[in-house]
Amino acid sequence: MSGGPVGLVFVSHSALIAEGLVDVARQMAPDAALAAAGGTDDGGIGTSFALVSAGIAAVDAGVGVVVLCDLGSAILTAETALDFLDDDAVRARVRIVDAPLVEGGVAAAVAAQTGRSLDEVVAAAQSAAGRPDVDASTTEAASANAGPTDTPHAAATVTLRNKDGLHARPAAEFVRSASRFAANVVVNGKDAKSLLGIMSLGLVKGAEVHLQADGIDAVEAVQALTSLIESGFGEA
Repeated sequence: MSGGPVGLVFVSHSALIAEGLVDVARQMAPDAALAAAGGTDDGGIGTSFALVSAGIAAVDAGVGVVVLCDLGSAILTAETALDFLDDDAVRARVRIVDAPLVEGGVAAAVAAQTGRSLDEVVAAAQSAAGRPDVDASTTEAASANAGPTDTPHAAATVTLRNKDGLHARPAAEFVRSASRFAANVVVNGKDAKSLLGIMSLGLVKGAEVHLQADGIDAVEAVQALTSLIESGFGEA
């Protein structure tokens, strides 16, 4: 099977934790390929390389699988499962990522939902470990150093109107929308295509959202994101 999205497997010592994380991630990435591999084969506390192997097989669409684990021994189990895979091609496209299970899992799920590559989904998961996001000053400096350019630019400032601000669900919707465009989009100094970056802004009702975009479809991106914010994400 090939051509589908990057898959994700959540490995936990508890089946309830792994299944709960799938439920949470599914709220923000409804079409992502997610598998829970929690607990032992008989439902106890622990991990099972058979469950991890089955999870990888279930979500592998030929473009890559990201495996996230809760504790160190879960990583050992995932590595054992990887060693036991018969197909070298499958083994080569599976990444065991050292990242916080919940934050990294949700960020990776949203990235996978938007069709990002294996490397990009891995990077999304790793962003939960505190790796810096793109900020406005970096983008502006890069533009200045590049000299004259005909790259389209667009900007807008919008007031956030939904009652709970950019909490998890609307933030995920915002990121999915931004990811449809090729343009680089920055929101209040954060990469608009980074779920954790957007959520870290802590934007509440009444906050000003400053949008900047550079790229071939910059105008369309800013227009779409402006409309989404003005709609109140269905919560206003």
